[in-house]
Amino acid sequence: MSVLRNKMVLQMELRNHSKRTIESYTKCILGLSLHYNSSPELLSNEQIRQYIHFRLIEKKVGRSWQNQFISALKILFCDVLKREWNHIDIPHPKGSLKLPVTLAREEVREIISVTQNLKHRALLALTYSAGLRMSEVRNLKITAIDSKRMVIRIVQAKGFKDRYTILSPVALKLLREYWIQYRPTEWLFQTKPGQAMALRTVGQIFTNSLNKARIRKKVGIHSLRHSFATHLMEDGVSLPIIQQLLGHRSIKTTSVYLHVQPYAVHSVHSPFDALSV
Repeated sequence: MSVLRNKMVLQMELRNHSKRTIESYTKCILGLSLHYNSSPELLSNEQIRQYIHFRLIEKKVGRSWQNQFISALKILFCDVLKREWNHIDIPHPKGSLKLPVTLAREEVREIISVTQNLKHRALLALTYSAGLRMSEVRNLKITAIDSKRMVIRIVQAKGFKDRYTILSPVALKLLREYWIQYRPTEWLFQTKPGQAMALRTVGQIFTNSLNKARIRKKVGIHSLRHSFATHLMEDGVSLPIIQQLLGHRSIKTTSVYLHVQPYAVHSVHSPFDALSV
């Protein structure tokens, strides 16, 4: 398995997969190998099907694991072992729509207002006001803030893409107060010089403020990004612009917010009303 693993890792690195993806995919294949105590290349298609069935039924894994496992298998069998994928009868999971949980504007305001620590308040405000992922706000450098053009440059985000998103004037004012007090040197939100804040710390800051605000929704800091997109859509911002701000590769990903946006039935007028009868 170690030889196969090294070949698989090399292939994924050549394809510019992220470190997290490489770890997840190799973990999927390792689980298969440990289940049968055998190298994956020696397993039959039926054994692989039975393993997926076991994970789905006995371990209650979700659709995301099945998709991840199939993607890992494709790399192993097609790219490393040079086998034809169409000879492997592995079913794809049935598609489903999971709507992101969003926060109301008042809830976002309350979460930020109860955050007493200036650094933490600036971090949460920037995350929401620019629609940032947790990893993006954590990796922001001071040079990413362009106050002349009122934009934030996100460098090598998910999918290894750069993009620009909006810089809120209110958030900028808070950032300036934060900078005067803390004087960060490289990373915008650092724990000590030369060291960015840990992802776990970023998530915990949000959780602490969520609890302090007594909001009972089961959400993480990523809900601020979901809320940013939903609130923009409520304000009439077009889907392609929201897609650009969020850095989504496909507009299909952004279109999930069409289902989240609350539409008031009473505000819809029947076409009959416009007819002269």
